[in-house]
Amino acid sequence: MRITEAAARLGMSPRMLRYREALGLLPPVRDKGSHRRFGTEELAAVTQALELERRFDVSPAELAFALRTLSEPAVAQAVRDLGIRIGRIQAPRRALDFEKEKALRLLRGR
Repeated sequence: MRITEAAARLGMSPRMLRYREALGLLPPVRDKGSHRRFGTEELAAVTQALELERRFDVSPAELAFALRTLSEPAVAQAVRDLGIRIGRIQAPRRALDFEKEKALRLLRGR
């Protein structure tokens, strides 16, 4: 089906559907160079994205960024580094730090 019909079925405007496509919230176009045709897979993907947005109270752009962090290791690492810096994520403990703390505990016990 064409974008106009798909948008009507989903209860949104064709512009909003194109916006979601630009954000990467739709499966890739099957035939390169042709207009997107919407089938059950595309409609189900949009419906699932809408459910996630409502459930977690996020925008389409926020959901797209979350997907990007899951699919691009460099982005995931940058977000993790920020989370550690601002205290939202606990820094991973290295084995050497654990051994150092263990030795300090043993020395304090004497």
